[in-house]
Amino acid sequence: MMKLELMNKEDFCKIVEWNKDKSADFLLQWAGPSYIYPITIAQIEDHYFNEVQKEHSNTFIYKIIGDEDVVIGTVELREKDKVNKIGRVCRFLIGEEKARGKGFGAKVLNEVLRIGFEEIGYEKITLGVFDFNIGAIKCYEKVGLKKGKLVENSRKASNGYWNSYDMGITKKEWVEKLDARRYR
Repeated sequence: MMKLELMNKEDFCKIVEWNKDKSADFLLQWAGPSYIYPITIAQIEDHYFNEVQKEHSNTFIYKIIGDEDVVIGTVELREKDKVNKIGRVCRFLIGEEKARGKGFGAKVLNEVLRIGFEEIGYEKITLGVFDFNIGAIKCYEKVGLKKGKLVENSRKASNGYWNSYDMGITKKEWVEKLDARRYR
């Protein structure tokens, strides 16, 4: 069983814990340039209060709760383009290593898409993924997202520049995918 709940300050220590003994590249891979290595609770608080707590915020940071009501990760959904009703999934991490490879990624993304399309009213939802993250790309494609153009040298990492794909799904595509699953 998986569920999403809005993250609160008490949960920030989990994000720091998941990144302990990890590299700057690990942080960059899941969080992009939002945080500076090593990640601290103060950085997360700054991001949280600047994005989530501001008036009229359209950024939602969720904790991912897995089996036995244990927090296993985090994911963010934010407004990318208000006029065109485009949302963006970002800072997505299954932090508990024992929870990886068990299908939580697809379940989380399906729920985030449901929230974005049904509750918020987005017409399209996108995300960015580094081209070497084959497992994540397969997970996102399984849910229905499609790869867009390859952005070369999108982020500088310790071993040079990384390329990334922008992936996305429209509300219409998501509904069609849901309908196809129902009638199998």
